[in-house]
Amino acid sequence: MSIQLAFASIGELASQLRRGELSAASLVQCYADRIATLNASSKAFISLDIDRARATAESLTIGPADSLLKGIPYACKDLFDVKGMVTSGGSRVLADNVAQHDADSVSRMKQAGAIFIGKNNLHEFAYGATGENTLHGTPPNPYDQSRLAGGSSSGSAAALGYGLCAAALGTDTGGSVRAPAALCGLVGFKPTFGRISTEGVIPYSWSLDHVGTLTRSAADTALLFNTLASKVQTPAAAKLEGLRIGIPENFFFERADTEILDSIDRLMNFLRSAGAKLMPVTMPSMEHSRTVSLTVQMPEALSYHNRYLEQRGDLYSQDFRAGLALGQCLLAEQYIRAKRFIESYRRDMNKVFDGIDLLLTPATPAIAPKTGTVEVTIDGRSEPAGNAITRYTSFFNMTGHPAITLPCGMHSEGLPIAAQFVGKHYGDEELIATATLIESSYDFRIPLPDTK
Repeated sequence: MSIQLAFASIGELASQLRRGELSAASLVQCYADRIATLNASSKAFISLDIDRARATAESLTIGPADSLLKGIPYACKDLFDVKGMVTSGGSRVLADNVAQHDADSVSRMKQAGAIFIGKNNLHEFAYGATGENTLHGTPPNPYDQSRLAGGSSSGSAAALGYGLCAAALGTDTGGSVRAPAALCGLVGFKPTFGRISTEGVIPYSWSLDHVGTLTRSAADTALLFNTLASKVQTPAAAKLEGLRIGIPENFFFERADTEILDSIDRLMNFLRSAGAKLMPVTMPSMEHSRTVSLTVQMPEALSYHNRYLEQRGDLYSQDFRAGLALGQCLLAEQYIRAKRFIESYRRDMNKVFDGIDLLLTPATPAIAPKTGTVEVTIDGRSEPAGNAITRYTSFFNMTGHPAITLPCGMHSEGLPIAAQFVGKHYGDEELIATATLIESSYDFRIPLPDTK
C-alpha cells in the first residue's frame, strides 16, 4: 500500500484525501518512512521538516472546495527560502544562512495547503548539470544507482523518483529541472521567463533562472503551475486535430542516441495519426549558443557570490571556484554582446512560432550517464557530460519560452527516454493542457523504478 501511495499522482492522492480513504497525516508518514529508509542511498534531501509536516497534516480538514494541493507533501531544492530553515545552496559557504521569510513559491504552496517536508540536494549553487555534490553526495538515478539523476535539481528528481514526495520544486537555468526529470522518468516544466516568481530563491543567473516543477504527470504540472504563477488564464480546449507542431531541421536531432530518436519518431507517428500537422522549421543558429549562455551566467553568478569570496572562498567546491574565476575574466563588453545575442535569439524564436503552435524535440541526446562520467561520446564526437545533458534544453532559457519534458519510452539499457515540447511566450497554460492531452492519449507509461 505504501508503494502505491508513494508513486501516486497528486490527482490520485487528492481524490483519496477528499473521499476520506486517506488522511494527510498517514500520507506524510508514508513518505517519512520511505525517507528514513532510502535517503541515505538516494541522497535526495539535505534537510527535513518532518515534525512540522506531521503537525500540519494532523490539523488539516480537507473539504471538496479546497485546493487539490491541500494535504499534498512536497519538497524543494535547497535554493528556496523556508522561514526558520537554512538555505545552503548545497554548499558549506551558506551553512549558517537561516531564512527569515518563505520564498514566494513556498508561500504560495503553503496558501494552497501543500505540506512542505524538506530541502533537496543539488549541484552546488546550481552550477552543473550532472548533479554532483562533494559535500552531500551525488543523487543516483532511481532506475540505475550507478548512473546520474542529472542536475542541477538532482535531489528534487531523486526525491520524486524514489517515491519520497508527491512533487518537487527546482530551478532551471539551462535545463536543470527538465533534464533531471527526463533522465529519471518524470515530468519537468519550465515556465515562460518571469511567470513564476524567483523571489526568495538564491540566484545563479538572474537573466536565465526559472523556477520549475517536477511531477509525475502533466496533469500534476497544471495543478502546481496554477498555484505558483500569477494571473493564470484558462486555456482554450486542447486538441490534437490541426495542431501545428514544429520539428527542427537543425541541431535538435543531431548527435543523439538512435533509440532516443526512434522513440521520438514513434511519438511523431502518433501525433500525425491524431491529426496534428508536423512541420519542418529552421531554428536560429546554435553555433555560439552555449558560449553566449556561459558569458551571461558566470558574471551574474559572480555578482552574487563576490560578497562571500574574500572571507569564505575556500569553502566553495573547486569546480564552482573555477567558474567564478571565469566570471572575473569576462569583460563588460562581452557580457553586453551576449545579452544582445539573447535578444536576437528571442526575436528569431518568436518568428518560428508565427507558423507553429508547439515545438517538439528530444529532451536529451543521451540517457543518464554513469556517475563520474566526464565526457559523453555520441556518433564519434565527445562533449562534457553536463553539456550533453542540457544540449537540447538550454537554448530555451535564453529565449524564455515555456518548455515541458515528458517520458515517452524506455531505452534498452533500462533508462527513461523523454520528449520536450516548447510553447509560445506566455502560452504556458496551452502548453501544459496540450501535454496533458497527449499524455492521456499516448502511452507514456513507463515502469516504476525498483526502489523497494
